[in-house]
Amino acid sequence: MKTAFTLLFCLIITNSFWAQKKNQPSKNNSMQTIYQFKVTDLSGKTFDFSDLKGKKIMIVNTASKCGLTPQYKDLEALYKKYKSQGLVIVGFPANNFGAQEPGTNAEISQFCALNYGVSFPMMAKISVKGKDMHPIYQFLTQKEKNGYKDSEVEWNFQKYLIDEKGHLVQVVSPQTLPTDAEILHWIQS
Repeated sequence: MKTAFTLLFCLIITNSFWAQKKNQPSKNNSMQTIYQFKVTDLSGKTFDFSDLKGKKIMIVNTASKCGLTPQYKDLEALYKKYKSQGLVIVGFPANNFGAQEPGTNAEISQFCALNYGVSFPMMAKISVKGKDMHPIYQFLTQKEKNGYKDSEVEWNFQKYLIDEKGHLVQVVSPQTLPTDAEILHWIQS
């Protein structure tokens, strides 16, 4: 009887362990991190994500002629307030939605500086969906690469939150303001 009880107990514990493991994001050795990417910024210089190890990163696809463009103001305020605590916001201009980012990299840079005083890193214009989707957005939107979840970029100003180890941990709707309690909690935790 004692042996049967011990065997049953071990079986219950093992099943419980595997059930919990199944519901957790994959953190195996083959899972990619954001640190593998090097991109080009608006001025043509290389931006290496591996330089951001140990920091929280918010990646946002941006556009200059969108109803959500005023989010630049909140993004800049958030960056100024929390950059000393390890937050980096990285903007990726994209023209995938309603042709709302038609400008050149130089025009985008000027627009961001003049209208919103943007000081957070802004990258060269890329595609965030479709056949020409940039590899960094393939990582952000495909669970097999990010180990967290599949997603689709819904519109301009969608936010991808990356933890201090380079792993995607949250996808935030374009309509959610950068100053939303959900994002502030993530930054402060």
